[in-house]
Amino acid sequence: MSVKYKFHDSTAIYFVSFAVVGWIDVFTRTVYRDLLLESLTLASARVPRVQYN
Repeated sequence: MSVKYKFHDSTAIYFVSFAVVGWIDVFTRTVYRDLLLESLTLASARVPRVQYN
């Protein structure tokens, strides 16, 4: 894995974004939606984060 996308400073603030190709399937198909929600829930339970608006 590239070091380009690793976070090294745990006290720093990072901005993360992503793009989904064919994104409509993620929200319209129950299987994909449930998988996405489960993954986000698991990730947020493991690493507490703060969202800045």
